[in-house]
Amino acid sequence: MPPRRRSAGLLLFRVTPGNGLEVLLGHLGGPFWARRDAGAWTVPKGEYEPPEEARDAAPREFREELGVEPPAGERLPLGEVRQSGGKTVTAWAVEGDLDPASVVPGTFTMEWPPRSGILRAFPELDRVEWFPVARARAKLVRAQAVFLDRLRDRLRDRLRERRPAAGEPEPGGPG
Repeated sequence: MPPRRRSAGLLLFRVTPGNGLEVLLGHLGGPFWARRDAGAWTVPKGEYEPPEEARDAAPREFREELGVEPPAGERLPLGEVRQSGGKTVTAWAVEGDLDPASVVPGTFTMEWPPRSGILRAFPELDRVEWFPVARARAKLVRAQAVFLDRLRDRLRDRLRERRPAAGEPEPGGPG
């Protein structure tokens, strides 16, 4: 049996006056994901192998995936999930702000079109965007949606303290 594949990543979050809790997600790059939206977004993450620890791999993978340094700050553990393909993903949340235009994604190479003998480079993530939690849930790879619930649970007291202005959505949004 092949060893279990493992990934680690950082879920960047911020709390804004207009949208409440928002998270930064990346759209999976490459030809298989090009025309997909729902279920085609991910926490910026990447694979690692023991003896490297997930907590060390997460910021490294953030740098590799986005081409920018992860923000300094407390890493809130969000645990792990097992995706449908069998990969285990471990994530931490970290508060910060990042301009999606500053991202310079890492790339991967694959034969495309299939069986053509032509190797092409594709971005790991072809774009990144901030999403309110309710929208993020519909965008994320299904197994990773639990990270949103865990993040909201970790921030519950803080989000409760912040009172929305008239007509503003509740912090964390519906979800």
